[in-house]
Amino acid sequence: MKAIKNKNIAIVGGGPGGLTLARILQMNGASVKVYERDLNRDVRVQGATLDLHEESGLKALEVAGLMDAFNANYRPGADKLRVVDKHGNIVLDEHGADGGSYNRPEIDRGPLRKILLESLQPDTVVWDSQFVALGEQDGTIKLEFKNGTIAWVDVVIAADGANSRIRPYITPIKPFYAGVSVIEGAVYNSEKASPRIHELLNDGKIFAMGDEKTLIVSSKGDGSLVFYAGIKSSESWLQDSGIDFRDKAQVFAWFKQEFAGWDSIWDELFENAEPVFIPRPQYCMPLDQTWEALPNLTMLGDAAHLMPPYAGEGVNMAMFDALELAQCLLSDDYADTHDAIEAYEKQMRTRASETAAMTLEQTDSLHSADGLRNLVAMFNPEE
Repeated sequence: MKAIKNKNIAIVGGGPGGLTLARILQMNGASVKVYERDLNRDVRVQGATLDLHEESGLKALEVAGLMDAFNANYRPGADKLRVVDKHGNIVLDEHGADGGSYNRPEIDRGPLRKILLESLQPDTVVWDSQFVALGEQDGTIKLEFKNGTIAWVDVVIAADGANSRIRPYITPIKPFYAGVSVIEGAVYNSEKASPRIHELLNDGKIFAMGDEKTLIVSSKGDGSLVFYAGIKSSESWLQDSGIDFRDKAQVFAWFKQEFAGWDSIWDELFENAEPVFIPRPQYCMPLDQTWEALPNLTMLGDAAHLMPPYAGEGVNMAMFDALELAQCLLSDDYADTHDAIEAYEKQMRTRASETAAMTLEQTDSLHSADGLRNLVAMFNPEE
């Protein structure tokens, strides 16, 4: 690990990618801190469950020595999928005897974060540290945070997600709009609040498609569910719509109009959701993006290669980025951090470009007139 010997490493962002990187670096004796904007570790973790893939997310956990903890916390059967039409009719069901043969076990974000946090040395994560600015002096980086604190470090890794504030220090390249916007909602205690959807979910996932739209529902281990309504739209749709996403009545009215002709079963989601919905226009980094490697600054996950979520690769790529970056920084093949970062970024960009191309193709496919047929064909390619 001569490239990072005696260097202090700062990871900005305490998601799965950043924490995985911190864990692997610490296992190998590196000096590392994670700066996370959340106030503390008990902040509720939002979002759907995560399906970890054997060749990426699970591989990173294995190298991090955390597979026993993962096996004790993942949710068997949560990867089982039901594909339905807009009327709620099941057209593909993995809950049968032969269903769910893919090795993509599901784990809620909260338990995964807990596993990673508990694997780190005490005080590795510095909470309430929202990044504001970065400067350099005599080869040392000065990090400034919203709460007024600063940190002087030798290497910075941006793991701060889709709207990374560190990425502009690395490259001016910005993402492009992928043609789809998503409205995210959550229903707590779905068994009582949305009983028909809860039964259809069966502790797994639902993909509903029709009229070039998607409605994806995921169960969570705490008895809640999250859902994502996806539509093809202009980039300015969000601003043009005038919807107050804190007003459930407005969002429900939009759904009834936008998803006209869909069965009333789906009303359970919007009628019983938490008051605040999250609009998520989908963006993707250019597939041919490139930049000159810096000696002390790099990035991973969505900060590096944002893409729509429809291929389920986001968290897996972030965790695999963490593994590859750690391996490069710890390798004796590289004389300094510049060479290690350059090697990591080259392979990361190649891998991300291939995955983004597949993801964009899948995003278009699911939101096409034949979206339902296309998804079923993915699971039954021989038919």
